[in-house]
Amino acid sequence: MPRDAQDHAVTVASEEAARAFDHAVEGYLMHRANAAQRIAPVLAADPEFGMAHVLRGYLPMTAYDGAFLPRSREALAEARRHLARATPRERAHAEALSFWIDGEVGRALSTWEDILAEHPRDVLAFRMHHFVAFWSGMPERMLAGVERVLPRWSASVPGWGAVLASRAFAHEECGSYVVAEASGREALMLDPANLWATHAVAHVMEMQGRRGEGIRFLSGLEQHWEGGNAITHHLWWHRAMYHLERREFGEALGLYDRRFRDLASPLAQAMPDFIVDAQNAASMLFRLELRGVAVGDRWVELADKAEARVGDHLSPFTLPHRMMALAATGRWAAADRMLGTMREAARANRGDHAAVLRDAAIPVCEAVLAHRRGDYAVAVEAMRPALGVMYRLGGSHAQQDVLEQLFFDAAVRAGLDEDARLLLERVAGQHPVPPERRVGYVEAAGRIPH
Repeated sequence: MPRDAQDHAVTVASEEAARAFDHAVEGYLMHRANAAQRIAPVLAADPEFGMAHVLRGYLPMTAYDGAFLPRSREALAEARRHLARATPRERAHAEALSFWIDGEVGRALSTWEDILAEHPRDVLAFRMHHFVAFWSGMPERMLAGVERVLPRWSASVPGWGAVLASRAFAHEECGSYVVAEASGREALMLDPANLWATHAVAHVMEMQGRRGEGIRFLSGLEQHWEGGNAITHHLWWHRAMYHLERREFGEALGLYDRRFRDLASPLAQAMPDFIVDAQNAASMLFRLELRGVAVGDRWVELADKAEARVGDHLSPFTLPHRMMALAATGRWAAADRMLGTMREAARANRGDHAAVLRDAAIPVCEAVLAHRRGDYAVAVEAMRPALGVMYRLGGSHAQQDVLEQLFFDAAVRAGLDEDARLLLERVAGQHPVPPERRVGYVEAAGRIPH
């Protein structure tokens, strides 16, 4: 029986198909823009390769786009037709995909963990677990997952760089910045085109306030980003964030137009409404407006896309960003429809996803809407109960900070000093750089009585 690059038995017709599958998995691990296209040669070599169909189902799920769910369901059905005589490991991958499609995130994560308990070098199970744990607001589970398998890995096993990069990001999100940076830099020494490692180190520098160094770091690696997927946009967003903190607002807005929201770029043309792109764009415009920067009509195309996605709740963290765009353009009816569909989904469904909508996404979106309308006390009242569970929306500390700035700005404008102080204490407790040295807080922080 052929074996994959990490030495697992795979139920496949030929070595050619097995090597093509390794190439496709590597494309996903390394954030290649052509990762999905790499599956075609696998299926050409063996149309009945169950794991290839599983991968074909996994990749659309990573977009968190409701329109892609039928693709994943079809791929799962095809996978199951060919996995009857496959290994238990391969069949478990199909079960994990099924749970994910059905919104049973906890069961999907547990299934990948079961796979990794028996096969700690199953790099696809490892990376899917890492991805879904992150977007489910579970950094501690992300960290436990990488540390559990790490002793069974080494530099001699293909995929080691992806494991190091994931270790770097998991440690960064859990506040272990020394380990995070060391792991990320080790991965970059192996391959400077490791975009997830670049991303992890950029996060460390963001959290530690190393803004000039961060700009130089990303500039030095930019030459290696050719062929990368939309994570390259997110890296440009990180660079713009450094400039924003340095009050170089023009440079941040220039990067918006030229780099991470260039609608004419091939990546944007291929997927014009990718969730992370929408998050990058909306959060940057919102931050800039809080600093008094005029952003022109840039909200309009974001609002067009947000309105088209009303009713799609697969990515809870993206929902407040879509609401920012609708509210910024005065699309109150669309905003009300969006809230209505979220409330209906929270009532109609059970499980983790419905709870996240009910407890976090809906109140935060209500706060976004009230803030834009100038109802600042209403925004604070809506969002206050969600602060403690907001992490369940997913997203990094750096990404979630825009929501914290929203609450802080609303509290300051409403004259609610106790709430403003609450937010400052919350931010100070989770961010190494004190609020007095961060652009989103410094102007008002000194006016809040202790």
